[in-house]
Amino acid sequence: MQKKQKGLVWFRNDLRVHDNESLTNAIQENETVIAVYFFDPRHFENTNFGFKKTEKFRAKFLIESVTALKQNLEKLNIPLLVYHQTPEDSIPEIIIKNEIDSIYFQEEWTTEEMEVLENVKSKNSDSVAFKSTYNQFLFHPEDIPFDIASIPNVFTQFRNKCEKSTKIRSEFTTEPLLEDNLITNETVIPSMETLGFADFEMDSRTAFPFRGGEDEAIKRLQNYFWGTKKLSVYKLTRNGLIGTDFSSKFSPWLANGSISAKTIYWEIIKYEQQIGKNESTYWLIFELIWRDYFKYVSLKNGNSIFKIGGILDKKYVWKTSPSDINNWINGTTDEPFVNANRMELQQTGWMSNRGRQNVASFFAKELLIDWRIGAAYFEAMLIDYDVHSNYGNWMYVSGVGNDPRDRKFNIKLQASNYDGQSKFQKLWLQQQLF
Repeated sequence: MQKKQKGLVWFRNDLRVHDNESLTNAIQENETVIAVYFFDPRHFENTNFGFKKTEKFRAKFLIESVTALKQNLEKLNIPLLVYHQTPEDSIPEIIIKNEIDSIYFQEEWTTEEMEVLENVKSKNSDSVAFKSTYNQFLFHPEDIPFDIASIPNVFTQFRNKCEKSTKIRSEFTTEPLLEDNLITNETVIPSMETLGFADFEMDSRTAFPFRGGEDEAIKRLQNYFWGTKKLSVYKLTRNGLIGTDFSSKFSPWLANGSISAKTIYWEIIKYEQQIGKNESTYWLIFELIWRDYFKYVSLKNGNSIFKIGGILDKKYVWKTSPSDINNWINGTTDEPFVNANRMELQQTGWMSNRGRQNVASFFAKELLIDWRIGAAYFEAMLIDYDVHSNYGNWMYVSGVGNDPRDRKFNIKLQASNYDGQSKFQKLWLQQQLF
């Protein structure tokens, strides 16, 4: 008799069941499938720059996302084992206990993720197959008109060529397994307290009042496109600062993979066919291409994205003034617009795109502080932290990345252009009245 194949899906930054290639492959290739997610304790420790790697805002969003994933997998009769341990310590035991033949996971290429994977592989026998796929892109690496080493250093060149010659792949779908696949699962999703945080209520002023998870991501997609039709004015409103609907707000769900770039893309195409195509509908695709581009920049350049000279290996004299860093973090600089954006991030884990550019430019170009300290602080605080976009954008703004012009923002002019009546600054800088 042929042995029944058993697969393990190791979820990382792909916390969804729809359009998940690893999950689809596991279901198609095995009679038994189980899934696992790790709240890796290292992700909640302090980094070299003294900030937590993951602060409370993203931690809560992650707990909500994994909770939703567990529920959606159960509908497919697949159990999600959840551990507050390192993958290296747990995967070998899971493999032996469940007689796993193959592990399915999303390919990651930044240092920490690769080290974890190598550690896991070194602790398992060669008979276990490791099957990885790239499922976080809009333009799949096999389809783009470049090899990785020749990805252009200018975004427009990348975008133009990809748009001309690369088709977006269709989404992956999943079919449920038989009910007897759903084994008893006694693992529990850690609480905020377990991860070292006190639970909290979100600040009522936040522009991102949403919860984590695939269902919430789809709900937001439906509302932003079909409910309010705000997609049709996205390009006109995307530099807004207050409220939920000036921009799509998809980035937190994209960052942990609760929704895929392809799912958003194909919904935009549907919207263009049924409601109408314009510059705004295209502009959301344009932003998804930027997201792809930063992933390719990191794929091409490896650890250079974390180095002080960036991918350009530029030599600047950077400072590390603790008082300037503290003023920036606490919103007590001499620029009210910077302070307001900083307070928003500190209180909510969210900041607008316009705010991020100004705050980062002020840090790197006015204060002249080592940009990696700012990037590490964003990594801790942002609900939508994504390693590629975060470090790609910080390099770009700091003059060590993909911007040949090496610009510096005129903060006062930006404040007057985007917050002319100071509504945003008043919202975050006046003491809350009790």
